[in-house]
Amino acid sequence: MSKLKISNQSGRNLSPVEDSLNKFYPYSKQNLGFDRDASFNFISDPDNAAKLLGKTAYYDPESYSVTIYVDGRHPKDIMRSISHELVHHAQNCRGEFSDLSVAGEQGYAQKDPHLREMEREAYEKGNMIFRDWEDSLKSSSNTIY
Repeated sequence: MSKLKISNQSGRNLSPVEDSLNKFYPYSKQNLGFDRDASFNFISDPDNAAKLLGKTAYYDPESYSVTIYVDGRHPKDIMRSISHELVHHAQNCRGEFSDLSVAGEQGYAQKDPHLREMEREAYEKGNMIFRDWEDSLKSSSNTIY
C-alpha cells in the first residue's frame, strides 16, 4: 500500500491520530474490501464545534476523500468517525453512490430507503471494525473474529 494522503489543515498537532490512521487503514481496507484508496482532510471549524449537533465528518464520493472536523474531539472519537466514513468509501467503490441526488441534504437518511440502509451499514460496520481493530491492539487472546 502506498503512503496515505493526509492533509492536516487544522493547525493542530494530530500526529497520534495520523499514526493510528496509518495503522487502522489497512485493517479497514481488508475488512471492507475497497479497491481505491481514500484521502483524508483534518479541518478546524470553531463555529461548527460550538454547535451541539455540529458535523463530525463527511465523505465526498467524487474525490474519494474523508473530511474530519477535529476541534474539541477525543482522538478515539475522531478515529470512529473515520471508520464510519470509510464504510461510505467502500460503498462508493461498490457503485452505491451513483445517482444520489438527495445525499447530504438535511434528513436524507430519513427520506430515501437506499440512503438509510447505507447509513445503517456505516454505523454498524464502522463501529464494529473500529472496535475489532482496537481490541486486536489491546489483546492477543483468541476472539470470534
